[in-house]
Amino acid sequence: MKNRSVLLIGNFLSATTGVRSVGEDLARQLSESGWKTITASAEPGRLARFMDMVATAWRRRHEYVVASVEVYSGMAFFWAEATCWTLRLAAKPYILTLHGGNLPDFARRWPGRVRRLLATAAAVTTPSRYLFEEMKGYGRHLRLVPNPLNLGAYQFKLRTQPRPQLVWLRAFHEIYNPLLAPKVMALLAPNFPEINLTMVGPDKGDGSLARTRKKAEELGLGTRINFPGRVAKQEVPQWLNQGDIFLNTTNVDNTPVSVLEAMACGLCVATTNVGGIPYLLEDGQDALLVPPDDPEAMAVAVDRILEEPGLAARLSRDGRRKVEQFDWGIILRQWEELLTAVAEGARP
Repeated sequence: MKNRSVLLIGNFLSATTGVRSVGEDLARQLSESGWKTITASAEPGRLARFMDMVATAWRRRHEYVVASVEVYSGMAFFWAEATCWTLRLAAKPYILTLHGGNLPDFARRWPGRVRRLLATAAAVTTPSRYLFEEMKGYGRHLRLVPNPLNLGAYQFKLRTQPRPQLVWLRAFHEIYNPLLAPKVMALLAPNFPEINLTMVGPDKGDGSLARTRKKAEELGLGTRINFPGRVAKQEVPQWLNQGDIFLNTTNVDNTPVSVLEAMACGLCVATTNVGGIPYLLEDGQDALLVPPDDPEAMAVAVDRILEEPGLAARLSRDGRRKVEQFDWGIILRQWEELLTAVAEGARP
């Protein structure tokens, strides 16, 4: 295809939040591969961002041949509807990419609306097997295109004799349940006096960070839990490799990039079994899965990693093998083939 130009609609907010989205990484990868990429939006305000998405789709309609639109639940879904209406008005084919662990619940509340939007797209992608299975009843042409990683950026270390050094990497927000982590630490501390935990991530402002700090102090863990705050994307592998066990405490999830990053580094993962996690990970093989908001079960999982012979090595080794299928070198080819097919009028 001669005219390789694409409009990417989503949240491009790293300049203001410090957190890079998969869409931003895709834009960079496509650009480096020779595509002309147009993105919207980087506007920090929600209304301004929505208006910029719609305006860019129309105003720059002569500069791209195909578009990709990220679809979330809630108000963001209606943004996607408006943007896709504009793309149809401009006679531009587009791909929808479904995101967010809450999207299946939203689809059950608005089934007709979701089916109508998906039916207008030339293709619909999901980043996880969970969303694929949950959403395939709303559209006929879904395909799985996983969220990718640049594996070369993550130094792998096989954990055969893990230390009681734990890492948590997520935003401090109630949906990720950071409060569970100090509760787990309190249960483990009597048997592992040298245990410590580093909780890395930005404060989303809902009070979760303050509550987690307070709980750590109440449980006498003030010197055992470190809160470095937000770190740059390129520093994530260094922070992960300071520990040997990764805690994922979330109550809602899809395909968490932070878990994939931990597995790429070889950390042993103990995670709640919510949302897309059971579709991504195999309990006892590449991670240990426990019920949500259950500190006792999570503590038992960590204890097993530290004490059960051979378990840590298996989780570490097989976790790395699992994420090798998510390397950018593989996923970028899938995106280029899909965008090319849609731009040329084929329905993949």
